[in-house]
Order: sequence, then C-alpha cells, then structure tokens
Amino acid sequence: MPSLHDFATWQPLLRLLRAEHADTLAAAGGHVAGRIGPAGWSVPLTRRRPQPGRAAQVSDNQEQHDAIGVVVEALREEGSGGVSFVVEASASPGTVRLHLIGAGSSSQPGIATAHPGTLLLADGALPEPVRRLPDPVPDAVTAPSADPELLRSTLHERLPDAVGSTREEIAAVEARLGMPLPPELRVLYEVVRGAYADWRDFEEPYEALGCELLPLGEVYVADAASRQVPWQFAAMEAVETWPEDAVQGLVGSPGWIVFGDNGGGDRFAVDLTPGPDGHVGQVVIISHEEHTGAMLVADSLTDMIVRRHTDGRPDRRVERPPLVAHVNRASIPSVEAAAHAGLEVLSLGVWEKEPVSLAPVFGLPRLRTLAAYPGTLADPRETARLTHLEYLELPPGEWRALLDAGAVPEGLLAAGITSHGRQDNPLRTIVLANEILTLYRRPLITDITVLEGTVT
Repeated sequence: MPSLHDFATWQPLLRLLRAEHADTLAAAGGHVAGRIGPAGWSVPLTRRRPQPGRAAQVSDNQEQHDAIGVVVEALREEGSGGVSFVVEASASPGTVRLHLIGAGSSSQPGIATAHPGTLLLADGALPEPVRRLPDPVPDAVTAPSADPELLRSTLHERLPDAVGSTREEIAAVEARLGMPLPPELRVLYEVVRGAYADWRDFEEPYEALGCELLPLGEVYVADAASRQVPWQFAAMEAVETWPEDAVQGLVGSPGWIVFGDNGGGDRFAVDLTPGPDGHVGQVVIISHEEHTGAMLVADSLTDMIVRRHTDGRPDRRVERPPLVAHVNRASIPSVEAAAHAGLEVLSLGVWEKEPVSLAPVFGLPRLRTLAAYPGTLADPRETARLTHLEYLELPPGEWRALLDAGAVPEGLLAAGITSHGRQDNPLRTIVLANEILTLYRRPLITDITVLEGTVT
C-alpha cells in the first residue's frame, strides 16, 4: 500500500485536478486545495450529473472515486483522521508542488476546507455550551403516568418470547454508568434485554416499543462529551432553558440515559435532569443533526410504550430577545437592535450597508462570541473592548488589522479565521494562524510535508 506521503499515492488525483484547473495553476499564485478524510472529502472537482430519472451512482464519477480512494486507503493504513492539501504549479514544466497539512495540537481541522479550523488558545478549553451542566430543578417529580408494573405487564403481553436481563447484567451496567437505572428503564431491561440475536423479526420489538432498543450493554449517558460538537459550532450556540421548558437546552446531560434509536441516528433517552416544566424520567429524543437540546417525547416510559404517546406536549413559547443574534440583510437589522444584557453570541453576516461599529455591545457581561463576515466591521480593533470574548472568528484582513495594532482581545479560548471562497491560499492562512498561536504561546502548525513530481 503506497504511503500517504508518497507522491504516487496522490498522482491520480493530481492528474484530475491539473486537468480541470489548468488555468488556475498556470496563473501566478494559483492554487487548488481540499481536504480528505476516511469517511468523506471536499475536493474541487466537478461531478458528472446522473442521467435524468436515475439516481447518482459511483460509476458516474468512477475516475474521481478511484483517485480519492487511493488516498483514503493510505489514511486508513496510517490511522489518520484526515489530511488537508494545497496544490501549486512548480517552476519546472509539467510538475506540481503538493503541500500536505496536518492539524497540529493547537487546532481542530476545518469542516470541508483545507484552511485551519479552530485555533485552540488554552489547554483543555471547552466552549461555554459544552461546559454547561443542568440547572437544578428541586421541585421536579416523576410524572403521574409513570407505572412500572403496568409497563412490565404490557411488555410481557406484547413480547411473550422476550429474553430479559439478569440482575448481574443490570448491576454491571449500573456500575459502568455510575448510577442506578431509573425504575421504568430497569423494568424495560428486566423484560427485554435488547440483544440482537434474540429476534428473528427485528420489526417485532420496534412495533412493541416504538423505538429500536439498544442492547443493555450499549446503554450510555449522553453527556456533553458524547455529542462531540466542534468548537466552531458550539461557540455559536447558546444553552437556553426557560421556566416553560420541559427539557433543558443542553449539549448533553449526566442525566440523559440513552436506551434507543429511531432508526435514523436520533437517540431516545430517559431524562433525569428535566426542565422546570418537565418530569423526572421523561423520555426525550436527541437529534444527531443539532448541537444543543433535546425534544420531549413522552412524560414517562409508560406513557411512550403503553399509551404510545410520542408527540410530547405543545410548546409554550414566550417571546424574548435572542441569546444568539444574527445581524444581516435578512434578519436583525443592526447591532443596536441585537444588543441586550443577555446576548451571548453576535454574528455579523451578509451586509449591504455601511460597516458597523461594535459600540452598542461594549460592556455586555455575557457576550462571549463574535463572528464577522469580511467588510462588516468599521473598525476591527473595537473587538479589544469586548472584554468577555472567548471565541473570535474573523476574515484574514480583520485579523491582520488586529495583529498589526496589537489589539487581539485578551482571554480568548479559541479563534477562527474565516475563508470565503477559494481565493484565499490556506498556506497564507496558516502563516496568519501561527502569528495568533505565537501571541498565545501555543504550539504552531508545522506539520506540512511538501512533495513535488511530474503529472502526466
């Protein structure tokens, strides 16, 4: 198997890239870039569309698939989570220079981009939503609908051939979780252990329970770490839990015990840390497409399984100023309109007016994230007056202004360099990233291998 750092591994892909981007690579400073991982990739190659009326197939773009596949196999062979690359024309005719870029210990790779993702400016620092633990709700009680014995008898009736868990198996899981199973969940696994080998027809338990039951040994706690939200996404979220909420809007909770799946990757959990209007032991579903929160399914496992209630309760929303404010041409019209004491995240997006001042949000006690599109800030140096910032995401030009003025905010935990389009060379972005890392005395991004060779 060719090595990841063997030019021959990349040659089939480089041949396709040079053919499609000949003009770009012939221009001064021209480059193409992408990222490849074991499970997906972002490579600047045009994909052929399938014939009308037919779904896309690998064979439609077989040459691309094969060329990228060689790199993917090399990644798997080395146990690598992915590699970014930049291709430039070499001084010698017919040759190209390939830069392979590793993430380094002070950055998280970008999503579908060769540019550095999040720069980690403090050891072990986590975004505020990930750090958040459940608020105590001392008055929360079990729902009146919870009835473990009714649940037990219903399960025996619907699944007479089910194999239950032993006391020893349940005790082992409780020891692993560090907590006893709540009564209804214990009853569920006493009757149905959830082993895949127990069923000839997998539809039978799904129809009886309303979900795909995880085997007892796969039950886990959906704490914040289990959701694995990248910094650049978590920093743009806010945990919201209001008096009318049944479920706390957390990234994860030590009281969410996952026991099932909806067949599409969303997880069912028993919730032992409900919101102010919830019940201890209610059932929630955790979406794999969202970064915070969960949705109420039923007030109890009995309610979900016996009575087949799976739609939660109607939301009672109270209008409040948003904790995450998107100021752009289609949403909030100004920074002034976004400013309030509870504001946590300010995002400045596509803007067709004059650049804005940050003065309206100076001194806000909870403003921890600022993200801005190119040209939206009248004076990037104003960010130094946002004294509670943890995360700052700016385009290269705005970062350059801060660095030159010595105005990079103190106390940042992480930073992002925004790249819009393909015109920014990731190699220049890395130079800028290293200046920021140097300012915070962090290890630099130095894992860059340069390969040069002929592409025929």
